[in-house]
Amino acid sequence: MKPLLPLLLVAALAGCSSSSGGSGEPAPLPPERAPLAEACDAEAVQGLVGQSYDASFDERLKAESGAKTVRVLRPGGVATMDLRLDRLNVRLDDADVIRELACG
Repeated sequence: MKPLLPLLLVAALAGCSSSSGGSGEPAPLPPERAPLAEACDAEAVQGLVGQSYDASFDERLKAESGAKTVRVLRPGGVATMDLRLDRLNVRLDDADVIRELACG
């Protein structure tokens, strides 16, 4: 077993080497999710808080807030935890009244 130890050590170190093909260049950084310039403006639609939600509001919400998408969140509903600054979240109560409008 002792004669194999140096060989195993070399194999382990080889696995830690760069996988960039030996070019010496660092790996590219992942793209940003949503630059701040593309973030929505939830303040622009706060006048709708307290109103009954209707799906026809979605286009108006997108246009006025600059959001690319609208996500409606109802009590007890399931939502992903991903942060998207270009998405407007519409939180409703049990009677489908808008309780909160926020980007993310």
